[in-house]
Amino acid sequence: MLKIVELNEKNQADINKANESFEIIGRIKPSFIGGRWTYEEEIYTHIYLKTYPNDTWDCFDYIENRDKAIYLAYLDEKCVGQIVLKKDWNRYAFIEDICISRHVRGKGIGTILVEKADAWARETGLSGLALETQDNNLLACRFYAKCGFAIGAVNTMLYRNFEKPWCDEIAIFWYKLFS
Repeated sequence: MLKIVELNEKNQADINKANESFEIIGRIKPSFIGGRWTYEEEIYTHIYLKTYPNDTWDCFDYIENRDKAIYLAYLDEKCVGQIVLKKDWNRYAFIEDICISRHVRGKGIGTILVEKADAWARETGLSGLALETQDNNLLACRFYAKCGFAIGAVNTMLYRNFEKPWCDEIAIFWYKLFS
């Protein structure tokens, strides 16, 4: 049975346990036309894996903090997902991180975590959700669109100071408005 639990002193060792590699199958190609963002998909002929390094969260900064929260997803007592949130300056709940263990992807756990983020943001009096991902994380982009997010901005310079191939990635900012 799936349980969503807020971060506390007892479960802080479970942070990043769900941070595993993911497939890069293609990218989105955003366009700003008529005041709206649209995109096309480019599917790669060669699929590869990408892994983000573990983030170092100051867990005590998130425990019982009205402006920040971390929720962990447990399946059969094993941590299989997490979502990290903060109240941002622009009245959005910014999703700093979301990850799901490889063996349970596609089973709705990510959707449940986004719904938890949605509820937290509404309870906190915020206007919506926001997050950032890269153009080549096509599976994540599809997931955010499915959850009701829309592209609100594109930043072609955010990753320019990294080494190849990361310097070629484009940052895509997704938003889900409540009204």
